[in-house]
Amino acid sequence: MSSAQAQAILAELAAVERERERRAADAALAARVTAIKHYQQQRLAASYADLRATPRYREATAFFLEELYGPGDFVQRDAQFARIVPAMARLFPADVVDMVAALARLHALSERFDTAMAAALDEEPGEGGVSAAAYGRAWRAVGDAAGRERQIALLVHVGMALDRHTRSRVLRASLHMMRVPARAAGLEALQHFLERGFDAFGAMGGAREFMQQVGERERALAAQLFDGGSPAAR
Repeated sequence: MSSAQAQAILAELAAVERERERRAADAALAARVTAIKHYQQQRLAASYADLRATPRYREATAFFLEELYGPGDFVQRDAQFARIVPAMARLFPADVVDMVAALARLHALSERFDTAMAAALDEEPGEGGVSAAAYGRAWRAVGDAAGRERQIALLVHVGMALDRHTRSRVLRASLHMMRVPARAAGLEALQHFLERGFDAFGAMGGAREFMQQVGERERALAAQLFDGGSPAAR
């Protein structure tokens, strides 16, 4: 991994931290971001309920919803990623580094969109959270169709890269052997993410169909929202 690659990954993680700091300084904005994330969590659960109910895709869907594209707060995992970026060249092959870089870009882009959406809300979330109509209006107010397409493309790229890596028995075995060293080094959250992803995608026996479904559904939703639609989260 080149110095430029390392700096690019660290820059994306720093961008995520700036979003957190912006929210921490504005309680109202933070509450709106939480509401946006909650709405998105419900929408994702509804959009992919059929895949989660399918034995072949169950674990991969759970990983996708909870670890890769979900609303979680990944402060600990991000800090651990940042700690090992300088050493990645010694620990991982180039294509794994590329996957981590894409994941960092996806994470930063998603967090920027969440903050922008929260700032664009034209009504305060009620007891039931953000309404579908308000979410749709905020989406169109933020705009940036190219950025939304980049977000989806990065998601698919990371998923397909993860699928490729799970086919390496050596890499998967090495990852499981890293549990104790990772715990000793304070890298538990990072280890959990990598191990869960490898196990989930490895059990699927090929992710092309799964990621194709994800790409098609997310692009269809984006088109619907930009056209004035407001799909319900539940």
